[in-house]
Amino acid sequence: MTLVLVAHGTRDPAGAVVVEEIASLVRARLGGVPVRVAYADVRQPDVTSVLEAISGPAVVVPAFLAAGYHVRVDIPAQVEASGHRDAVITDPIGPALLPAVLARLTEAGWTPGDSVVLAAAGSSDPRALADVRATATALSHRVGPVTIGYAATAEPHISEVVAAASGRVAVASWLLAPGLFHRVVAESGAAVVAAPIGAHLRVVEAVLLRYYEARCFQDVA
Repeated sequence: MTLVLVAHGTRDPAGAVVVEEIASLVRARLGGVPVRVAYADVRQPDVTSVLEAISGPAVVVPAFLAAGYHVRVDIPAQVEASGHRDAVITDPIGPALLPAVLARLTEAGWTPGDSVVLAAAGSSDPRALADVRATATALSHRVGPVTIGYAATAEPHISEVVAAASGRVAVASWLLAPGLFHRVVAESGAAVVAAPIGAHLRVVEAVLLRYYEARCFQDVA
C-alpha cells in the first residue's frame, strides 16, 4: 500500500525540504513501500493529483499536529475528488510529538525558570484549538506553566503573549516545518525560540504508526 504523506504546504523552500526529508526517512524504514508527498494547500502536487497517479491501495497520512479544517474537510475532499476507491485517511500525527517539541525547546536554550509559551499556527476549528491546549497541558508537566500563542487565525497572538510574559521567555514551536508561521513566531520578541519539529525521529515513528494502523485495519476488514 502506497503511503501518501500530506503536509500543509508553504511557499518557503525550506519547508518543502523538511517534508521531503521526512518522506525520505519514512521510505528508508518501509523498504520497498512507495512513499509519495502531497500538499493540502499552497504547494503542488495536491492530494488529488497524487492519488490519481496511484493505481493500488493507498494510506493517506496527514502530517498535521491538530485535526483542523485541512484534516477534517480539505484532505477528505481532495481524496474524494481523485476518484480513488481504495484510499484510507489516518488521524494526524500530532499527539505523538510532544517529546520532539521538548527536545527542540531544550536545543534552543530553554532553562528551568523561563516563561514558556507554546506557539501554534492557529485554527478556526475549536477541536483543533482543543488539541493545542492538550499539548500545552502535557508540556507543562515537563517545563512548568505554559501559555499559548498563535501565529494566525486564533487568539491570543504569539507576540502579545510573549510581551505579557514575565522574565526570560522561551517559545516552544508546535509547528512541523519552516514557513510563514514560524517566521511570525521567530519575530515575537522571545529570548529563546525553538525550531520547528522538523524531521525528528518522533515524526518518522508517528507516520509509520499511522500507516501500520491503517494496514492492520484493512487486513482485518
